[in-house]
Formats: sequence, structure tokens, C-alpha cells
Amino acid sequence: MLQVLANLQSLMRRVLKISDGIEHMGGVRWELAMCLALAWFICYFCIWKGPKSTGKVVYVTATFPYVMLLVLLIRGVTLPGAFDGIKFYLYPDISRLSDPQVWVDAGTQIFFSYAICLGCLTALGSYNAYDNNCYRDCIMLCCLNSGTSFLAGFAIFSVLGFMAYEQNVPIEAVAESGPGLAFIAYPKAVTMMPLAPLWACLFFMMLIFLGLDSQFVCVESLVTAVVDMYPETFRRGYRRELLILGMSVVSFFIGLIMCTEGGMYVFQLFDAYAASGMCLLFVAIFESICIGWVYGSDRFYMNIEDMIGYKPVFFIKWCWMILTPGICAAIFLFFLIKYKPLKYNNVYTYPDWGYGIGWFMAMSSMVCIPLGMIWMIWKTPGTFSERIKKLTTPSKDLKMRGKHAALSPYAANDAKLKADGKISTISEKETHF
Repeated sequence: MLQVLANLQSLMRRVLKISDGIEHMGGVRWELAMCLALAWFICYFCIWKGPKSTGKVVYVTATFPYVMLLVLLIRGVTLPGAFDGIKFYLYPDISRLSDPQVWVDAGTQIFFSYAICLGCLTALGSYNAYDNNCYRDCIMLCCLNSGTSFLAGFAIFSVLGFMAYEQNVPIEAVAESGPGLAFIAYPKAVTMMPLAPLWACLFFMMLIFLGLDSQFVCVESLVTAVVDMYPETFRRGYRRELLILGMSVVSFFIGLIMCTEGGMYVFQLFDAYAASGMCLLFVAIFESICIGWVYGSDRFYMNIEDMIGYKPVFFIKWCWMILTPGICAAIFLFFLIKYKPLKYNNVYTYPDWGYGIGWFMAMSSMVCIPLGMIWMIWKTPGTFSERIKKLTTPSKDLKMRGKHAALSPYAANDAKLKADGKISTISEKETHF
């Protein structure tokens, strides 16, 4: 326990040189700034040519972590004390299920784990062929994600059990110590193994690849959204590459704030408020209502059937209409009721203007939905009821090309501009809903 605390102090004082609060930002830690610049440099040149170039890189960045996870798992379960760690992992405290906060934490974690409501899956899925089996992909993605998380638990807690065995302390003391397992407890446990430098190097390489993988996806989804909104502007020449360059430079300078001596306080504000669980839940409520009630669950169900060639499970329609918006709304309300002001390390209290910045970031994503609704209603001609009817009627250009094509014939002149300025059919590159 004392060794873990010593590691934490080393991280805070020597690596981060963390200040006393967000009021004292201090200077830039240039070692961290150079690492940040390198990350954005790699990101830019891996995605600047689109999903084709990104896909080649992902073969390495997505595969290597699984190989390393398997290696660390095998090494971990062979260590003394590993069984105690695995037992602690597999035998949960059932009494905690009566705590509503546990369900809130689990619900928000699902959003982060599956990248729901972030636009990443929608943007990357838009590059699939029209008849791609998206229903199968969703099921496989959920199983793969949950399976990976479950397997990673064995790799982590077996090593933590070994650490508790070496220090002769309960596993609870090791698992709960420090701000996170990734940078404090687990690296310390790795240093106790034979050939510690090798395992430490492989472990942090795995973390780097996981981080780059997430960075690729998030930037690519944002670029795809901007290009699809303004195709005539960015699908010509090298404008897409320049757009990615601009986003990378701006993101680097935003991240530079977090590389200062007070940057950890800013980082935690971003982590807790910007695209937090509360924001994602708010977006999920409106997305599910739009799909289930405005666009229509029957129509959306038929769209999926037209794409994949068969009907999905009928129960999914009830999920769109009732379960998803209901559960998300309940968690969102409980989140607001149980809200507690953010504290760094459960000790430092932010000033009022710090919380103001956090809520501004949170509201910047949530307020777009009601403001967008008000703006569209205001600028649409007609009476109020006519405006609502027009805005909630599906667009006539949403054509189907599968088994229901006769109901909505596909026009051959439906097209999008490619990067070279030429016109290509939608089926040749992307299918956006």
C-alpha cells in the first residue's frame, strides 16, 4: 500500500509537477507537450487518406492489444496469489445491487464502453455497403466488447492478487488504491515480476495503441460529419486533408492546456463534464424518441429489413419506443438528483468559476438539441401545426434499394461528390441514412 502511494506521489510531483489548484496553472510540461504533439502527428498521417489508410493501421493498433492482453493474462494467472485476485473479481458484493448509484454507474459505463451517442459508430458505419448486415455487426460488437472487458478483468486482477500477496495486504487495499489501476497499481505490480522492464514496456505499448485507436475513430467521425454536411466544399482536391490538419492543430493547442502544471485539474473537468455520462444520456433520450416515435419504429424496422434481407427480433421495436428512452430518462434524472460537485482526488474543491466552465462544456452539447428544434420550427413556413407536421414527416429522398425497393425506387442519379470532384453513386462509397 505504501509503495503504491509512493508511486502516486512520484506521478504527481515528478512527472506532472501538479500545482496546488486550477488557479495556479503554472508552465507547460514540455515532455508531455512533445508526447501530445507526437500523438497528433501519428493520428494525422494515419487518417488523412480516409478509412482505407486507417484500416491498414488498425490491423496493428487493434490486434496488438489483444495479443498483449492474452500474454499478460497467461503471465498473470501463473503468479503466486493470482487466484485470490481472480476470486475477488468473480465474487461481487451482491448487497451493492440495492444501491441505485451502482446502476447509474453501470449505465453510464455502457455508453463509454460502446461509444454510444458519440457519432463514431454512425460515421464509420456510413462507409459500409447498403446491404451490409448491420444487425449482425451490432450483436458481434456488443459480444466482442463485453467479452474483452471480462477477459481483461482476469488479466488485471490476477496481477493485483500477486501484488497483494507480495505486500501481504488484502486485495481490497490494492484494488482501491490510487486514482486508477492503469497508471498506479498495475504498473507497480508489473515491476515485481521477473523481467519487469519487458512486461512494463509491453503493457504501456498496449495502452498507447488503445489510445491511438480511440483517437483515430473520434477524429475520423468528426471529419466524416463535417465533410458530409458540406460535401461540395470538402470533397475537392486536398481540402479534406487540410480539414484534418486544422482539426489536429486546434486539438493539440486545446490539449496543451492539460500539459501545464495545473493541467490535471482541467483534464478532470473535461472528463467529468464534456461528453460525460449525463450528456450522453440526454442525447440518447432524444435519439431514441426520434427513431421510435418521430421517424417511426415500423419504418425504421422496415429500413433495416430492406438492408439486411430479413426481419430482426421484433422486441427491438419496443426497445426503441419504450425501454431505451425510459431507462435513459430514469438514469438521467437520478444523475441530476444525486449530483455532487466534482472534487479532484476527493480532496481538492474547484472554485465556482471552475464548475461554471464544466457546466458550460456540458450544456454546449445538450443545448444544441432544443435550440436546433426551436430554430427549425421558427424558420419553417406555415402555422405551428403545419410546421410540426412538416418537420416530423420523413424526407421523400430516403429511398430503399433492397426487397422494399418497389415501395421507394432508387434513383440512379442519387450521388455524392468524391474527393477528386467527380460524381459517384452512393453505393460505390458510402450509404448515409
